[in-house]
Amino acid sequence: MQSFAPIALFVYNRPKHTERTLKFLRQNELAAESRLFIFSDGPKTAAEEENVLEVRELLKHIEGFKSVEIIERKENMGLAESVIAGVSRLVRDYKQVIVFEDDLVSSPYTLNYFNDALDRYRGEEKVMHIGAYMYPFKENTLPESFFYRAATSWGWATWDRAWQHFEPNIDTLIAQFDGKKRADFSIDHKMNFWKQMTDFKKGKNNSWAIRWYASIFLKGGLTLNPGHSLVNNIGHDGTGVHSGINDIYNVIINPKPVSVFPDEIVENTEAYQTIRGFLSTRKGTLWERVRRYVIESGIFGRGKNK
Repeated sequence: MQSFAPIALFVYNRPKHTERTLKFLRQNELAAESRLFIFSDGPKTAAEEENVLEVRELLKHIEGFKSVEIIERKENMGLAESVIAGVSRLVRDYKQVIVFEDDLVSSPYTLNYFNDALDRYRGEEKVMHIGAYMYPFKENTLPESFFYRAATSWGWATWDRAWQHFEPNIDTLIAQFDGKKRADFSIDHKMNFWKQMTDFKKGKNNSWAIRWYASIFLKGGLTLNPGHSLVNNIGHDGTGVHSGINDIYNVIINPKPVSVFPDEIVENTEAYQTIRGFLSTRKGTLWERVRRYVIESGIFGRGKNK
């Protein structure tokens, strides 16, 4: 009998986002057979305490899963430490994990996709990560699922055998890159992955995700991805840790299950070129960029409240 992977859900101070994430997760076909572990980070400041408590109140009434365990942190660990600790705990206990944050809406088949892929590639050392998000391509001719080098962090899964290669030390990671590796890592310099690495070193971000991708990349690992996204991020409204208000990455979730998985464990060249093309034009024309900057900065009274 198949044992389904536990779900780690990381929440903080956004009750409305958390509620939506849980609502869609509960509508998954395999929700009732899945164990849910919710990691609730402690407030950074007294001002954030009310929202953290509101989220925790909401968590007391969750139904629809095989079991629910809530881990409340007294202190604020921050997202990166919280994710690293939570994932490490679950892969130790269950040998596999599915990871969600509090701003993701999912398809009813997202858990099926994760569990099918976890089972299928369990013994394949080269497959290190399963992602559920895919970019909104104008013309999408990609297969139902494919292998690619980069790891997406909006809904993902992995095994203990892969997670043991996670290297949290940024200096250890950076030391292993030369010019060619930097170009390969950053999709031919079309995505700011290398900048995320150097920004982390400078203390400008605290990303677990960029260190996880670097760990996979340096091991020669691959990630499995769906041709059409199985999740959408609803955190791009200015409330997230690393999100701006934009809709570049907004997707329509695939309403159908993924039933075709690649047999050959190599990066899909067509997928790489499609993603590279999307990344090189994703910000649009100069005029579109200026317009988005104006909206995001609230120059004309719209956008984030400062």
